Amino acid sequence: MKLLAGKFALITGASQGLGRELALTYAREGVRGLALVARSKDLLQSLASEIYRIRPNLNVAIINADLGSSVEVERVAAVTLAACEGRLDILVNNASTIGPVPMPYLLDYPADDFHQVLNVNLIAPFLLIQNLLAAMIDHGGSIINVTSDAGRVGYPGWGAYGISKFGLEGLSQTWAAELAKTDVRINWIDPGNMNTAMHREAEPDEDPTAWSDPAAVTDIFVFLASDSGQHVRGERLEAQSKWRARLQKG
Repeated sequence: MKLLAGKFALITGASQGLGRELALTYAREGVRGLALVARSKDLLQSLASEIYRIRPNLNVAIINADLGSSVEVERVAAVTLAACEGRLDILVNNASTIGPVPMPYLLDYPADDFHQVLNVNLIAPFLLIQNLLAAMIDHGGSIINVTSDAGRVGYPGWGAYGISKFGLEGLSQTWAAELAKTDVRINWIDPGNMNTAMHREAEPDEDPTAWSDPAAVTDIFVFLASDSGQHVRGERLEAQSKWRARLQKG
């Protein structure tokens, strides 16, 4: 039995790294439809081709968009609803931008870059939830926001990225409280150190082979999106921890 059979999902930041692995995993787990968002149309088309090799008849909508623009976010929501027959079961807010590299201290942080990081990492998830909630509210669904340890500890040099993740955690808590009496659940996941292009760019002097493969942390995203995870609400979870024991029913 496929854990996500019949569900419609939207994944942002889907062209590479964790988002790409989630798209492939969700396809294997039986989703009925996938809307995939990223800035690179070429990478999205390559991903879609790989998905079709797994599921030749899967409904895949690729949406080339810059989530730093509120107009683009609204377009993403509209295209998603059209592609998913007006229904959404899973929303994964994974898209992030690190900002300028080498990452400057706040004293030297360019204001335009600061705004852009917050727009992509914080404002876009807020607007996507706001625009797509009506498509989830009647039948319920799962919203998963991707956070970071930089959203709990203020590391020097992580600037707007870390601040955006602090904001995302607060946003997630507030949405969770406001949705507590509905069938829409929201949780946020810290995937931990992963060997991704963004992480390599952020910490070029570190050894990326010491970091986890993004494919190794997708199981928690499947669990929370599935009916098995319906009882988990308003939780901050670490993908590389012993989360299964923590989330065990009973």
